Amino acid sequence: MPQPQQSLRYHARLVPLFHFALFALVAGNFFHAARTLLPLSQDSFWRMVVAAALVLMMWYVRAFPLAAQDRVIRLEERLRLAEMAPELAVQAGRITSEQWTALRFAGDGEFVELVRRVLDGKLTSPRDIKRAIVHWRADHERV
Repeated sequence: MPQPQQSLRYHARLVPLFHFALFALVAGNFFHAARTLLPLSQDSFWRMVVAAALVLMMWYVRAFPLAAQDRVIRLEERLRLAEMAPELAVQAGRITSEQWTALRFAGDGEFVELVRRVLDGKLTSPRDIKRAIVHWRADHERV
């Protein structure tokens, strides 16, 4: 199946069974456990503990792979910058992970100029960087 064209408006990836169904189930379980916590008993206490553990697990199941992917994106984009503009690559440490993650969508024709604008402080937030991109380079590999 062909991937949809990516843009500022259509670049976030939602997995309905994870983002909606699983979230609703875990949230519903948590609220049910909280609602039935009183009168406090060993059973109601442990239901609440398990519900809280499921909430934490759902959070970290998403956060850990994203953190690892952000590290890979930062490395890939630093290598891309070193190839395209070695004179700017020495300043790459000034660019935050969030900025690198936004810069990955920039096509080769505008990447170096966007990096310059980030280094000059003209583009600071990932949202501003994404808004400045004219020719999107799709990233369908994001988890």
